[in-house]
Amino acid sequence: MLASLSALPLLTQPIATSGRLLDKLHQIDWPELAAEWGLKLVGASAVLVVGMWLAKRLSSGLSKLLTRFEVDSILTVFLGTIARAIGLIVIFIAVLDFIGVPTTSLLAVIGAAGLGIGLALKDSLSNIASGVMLIVLRPFRAGDNVQVASLNGVVEQVRIFQTVLRTFDNRSIVLPNSLITSAPITNFTAHSQRRIDMPIGIGYDDDIGHARKALLAVAAANRKVLEDPASDVIVSELGESSVNLILRAWVKTPDYAQTKSDLTEAARVAFADEELSIPFPQRDLHVYHHDEESRRRSAAITTDNEGRQSRSEDSDGKNGENVTARSEKSRLERMQDNAGGGNPDS
Repeated sequence: MLASLSALPLLTQPIATSGRLLDKLHQIDWPELAAEWGLKLVGASAVLVVGMWLAKRLSSGLSKLLTRFEVDSILTVFLGTIARAIGLIVIFIAVLDFIGVPTTSLLAVIGAAGLGIGLALKDSLSNIASGVMLIVLRPFRAGDNVQVASLNGVVEQVRIFQTVLRTFDNRSIVLPNSLITSAPITNFTAHSQRRIDMPIGIGYDDDIGHARKALLAVAAANRKVLEDPASDVIVSELGESSVNLILRAWVKTPDYAQTKSDLTEAARVAFADEELSIPFPQRDLHVYHHDEESRRRSAAITTDNEGRQSRSEDSDGKNGENVTARSEKSRLERMQDNAGGGNPDS
């Protein structure tokens, strides 16, 4: 009975708390609260919709303006994307402030979270920074033929994280921007003209002047070769089996590959017509045969060995005969001694 009375306050306390909560809920003016927050939510929704529309219009207008001033397409797309992202962030903060959320604390929390995310995604941020560098510095543009990170291709698009290349056999290569900015970049289409350096070798017995005239005639016959700067032929090296020349001819950049192929074929035909040789790497081996001398030496050595063997056999035979004669002589002397010693006894 006493235990039940002691537990009674513990049971009545939740009931009292619930009663006070109900009283507070009854004191709230629900229609006024609904009207206040309803207006805030409607206003925030309107701000969000209008803000997103304005951000889109801002991005589109900036892209059109940059296009009108003939700004590179890659830079146009990139700046338009950045402008829209910044606009959406501003709109999001404005909506929260309109509702009544303390944005100062929220910005502090977002900053701390951004720091942690930045440390975790430092490689991705490095790609973003490299993308900004590529856009601002513009070492290449869309459609340029480049070599980056030991890969050749045509630039199709520069994104925030990656750059897309299209190879000449129609493959797509996606490269991280940080890999591009940390390696040498070769832009083959940065200038309107390119020089073709075509190496070709002639024999040491051929006339260099004759070969130079033939190569210059080949360059002059090609309509895609520019007259200014003028073509020339230089001697680059005295090789092991050829005198190496280089035909240097200037062409427009789009004509580079085809013109080089045409000049190479025409030079081969011209050298054949002018009876100029194009030597290939070769090595002369001079072989000396020593068969007769080797046989004579071998025969002399064999004869000497046979003579030594014969002399050795003769010496062995004579020694054997001497030993036999001495043995026979000793036997006869012993027999005579025995016969002479027996007569006095008789």
